[in-house]
Amino acid sequence: MAKIDQVRNIGIVAHIDAGKTTVSERFLYHSGKIHKAGEVHDGETQMDWMAQERERGITITAAATTFEWAKHEIHLIDTPGHVDFTIEVERSLRVLDGCVVVFCAVGGVQPQSETVWHQADKFKVPRLAFINKLDRVGADFAAVVAEIRERLGANAVPIQLPIGTEDAFEGVIDLVRMRALYFSGELNDTPRVEDIPAELAEAAATARDAMINSLADLDDALAERYLEGGELSVAELDAVIRKATCAVKMVPVLGGTALRNKGIHPLLDAVIGYLPSPADVPPVHGVDPRDPTKELSRAPKNSEPFAALAFKVAMDEGRKVVFLRIFSGTVEAGAEILNVRTGKKEKISRLFRIHADKRERLDKGVAGEIVAAAGLKDATTGDTMCVATAPILLERIDTYEPVISQAIEAENSQAKERLDFALGKMVEEDPTFRTNEDSETGQTIIRGMGELHLEIIVDRMRREYGVQANVGKPQVVYRETVTGEAEGTAVFERELESKHLYGEATCKVAARPRGAGIVVEKKLPPVPMLPDEVVAAAMQGLKDAASSGADGFPLVDVEVTLLAVGIREGADPVIGARAAAAEAFRRAVVAAGPVRLEPIMNVEVTTDDEFLGAIIGDLNQRRGHIQDVAQRGTKRLVTARVPLRNMFGYSTRMRSLSEGRATYAMTFDAYGTLEG
Repeated sequence: MAKIDQVRNIGIVAHIDAGKTTVSERFLYHSGKIHKAGEVHDGETQMDWMAQERERGITITAAATTFEWAKHEIHLIDTPGHVDFTIEVERSLRVLDGCVVVFCAVGGVQPQSETVWHQADKFKVPRLAFINKLDRVGADFAAVVAEIRERLGANAVPIQLPIGTEDAFEGVIDLVRMRALYFSGELNDTPRVEDIPAELAEAAATARDAMINSLADLDDALAERYLEGGELSVAELDAVIRKATCAVKMVPVLGGTALRNKGIHPLLDAVIGYLPSPADVPPVHGVDPRDPTKELSRAPKNSEPFAALAFKVAMDEGRKVVFLRIFSGTVEAGAEILNVRTGKKEKISRLFRIHADKRERLDKGVAGEIVAAAGLKDATTGDTMCVATAPILLERIDTYEPVISQAIEAENSQAKERLDFALGKMVEEDPTFRTNEDSETGQTIIRGMGELHLEIIVDRMRREYGVQANVGKPQVVYRETVTGEAEGTAVFERELESKHLYGEATCKVAARPRGAGIVVEKKLPPVPMLPDEVVAAAMQGLKDAASSGADGFPLVDVEVTLLAVGIREGADPVIGARAAAAEAFRRAVVAAGPVRLEPIMNVEVTTDDEFLGAIIGDLNQRRGHIQDVAQRGTKRLVTARVPLRNMFGYSTRMRSLSEGRATYAMTFDAYGTLEG
């Protein structure tokens, strides 16, 4: 087991298609962890192991693995790039000590690169930038570095200079060691180290000066040595780069092309050289669950009490596996630990080290490690697991509210049981996936982060749980109200099993302000005096009838007043009064101008200026009423009220209108008329 300062917990994050998974595969191959490098386009990668990932050529779930490089142990998480799976990135970054952000040398800073960058900022995660695909037509290393600085506000400092561009890209100049590294492109070849070619000597010297100037701004001692004209050693430069990177004050930039096996070795060396070990990371902070005002911390040492964060739940052949980042202390298989959220102890039956979908048994997990635990029945994403004698509550992982929903139904009652079981497992696994039964339509509604998200969920239920289900759009549940005021009178008379039933009633309905609800009251004349049970029956008849309007939808925002009740000697008045009141109410509603209402949503869209017109135009087409257009930082915030039924399919449309850069949130506002 590696010492804690020889461990690196890193993630690989990027926009979709920048080449994250290919970088991960090359890491594993060059470290000797795997003996065949899989390609995303062939559906053969180790890290994209789910059938859905291999078919679509995208990463859906964050895959974890462990490998060795230069006598160091690297725990690696390859994360998704698609915005629908942003929780996977969020929860991975929460537990990682550093990350490699991959940029496409042609695409530069793409929308999802911005999202993951800001997520890394949120958790203050040190990072390296790797500009991938330098062999592609249109690749521009310097332009991408400039974009990282401008669009992400990062202090990006190139520590390499590419040799050749596009097809002619053959290596990099290491500006710290001032040497040229050439890559043959063959999988098994290590970089060839040579002197810097004469024609690049001047460019290399200029680039090195720029790098040292950037470092001098961050380190006074180095600045003094540099100004005095002293020769700076490789060890000094490495130490300053490492310190500034760990403090999130600079981002070293490297380049290469992972698919052609160029630039991977120096990137791995940079991970070891510049990204922090768990020992370099500040102690993790939390509170005492028994007294939330009392702050606690845990240093990343085995001697400290055990504390870990459950950051991911996965189902493995129906069994629950919980991924834990151990921040302090040690834990053994068979140990009992406290789940702070539930206040109950749970037993770890087995511990594993994970390699994508394979696993290796562990006897013990130590501070700084990422392990998988079986046997934790109640643990979910964001739970703190710790030793019961020294409890600590760590900050939970933020989750996201679902923005899209669909109806799903099983083919028969047998399949319904399997569907409910599968949905339960999926909800445990994915904090951005929710499900509920609509009490009014009886449909099961599933909700998630986007159409692709729900498509994958349904596909997984089919393959992993054998659930055949029909999926459609959810039905919008309408309401009804009245626009005016009217009275209705009805007489009910019937013979029933030698019993004479009779009742008559008059009631008035009137419109109330939107959102005011229903009021049912009585204003009966003082004479004749009616038995209490007859009045109660008439009032119950009104309440029953008020549950649905003229078109059968639930009625809202109406004032109902019982004005008169008539009975006849010798007839049963209770049933008659109830039935007459209900019919009088229906007649009054028809006369008072019934109108159908639909759910109106508050929609907030955050977008760049250049897409503002297209976003507003699309909301207008959806019969949205724009309420406000405001500035939020560099973005514009559009607020609108839009009927829910016009919002289906919106996330896909919004992303296509904004090149994937816009985001939106939607909340229920009120029921309104179809005209607005």
